[in-house]
Amino acid sequence: MTESSVTALWLSLRVSLLATAVNAVVGIPLAYLLAKRRFWGRQALDVLVTLPLVLPPTVTGYYLIVLLGRRGWLGAPL
Repeated sequence: MTESSVTALWLSLRVSLLATAVNAVVGIPLAYLLAKRRFWGRQALDVLVTLPLVLPPTVTGYYLIVLLGRRGWLGAPL
């Protein structure tokens, strides 16, 4: 393997581990909250959590680009 492919593989591994950790830290308490508690805005939160599952992948990808792109809402400040 070349140095650039090892670098790309290492970057992919780090990003996937970080994404998994963030999803676990946020997702598990959120799932517990939605499953066990009743509160104002629960339906809206449930819709926000479920929405990426029902949108087509192209729409989800477009919104990720809008959000995280160089001129996106989060991408520009980062």
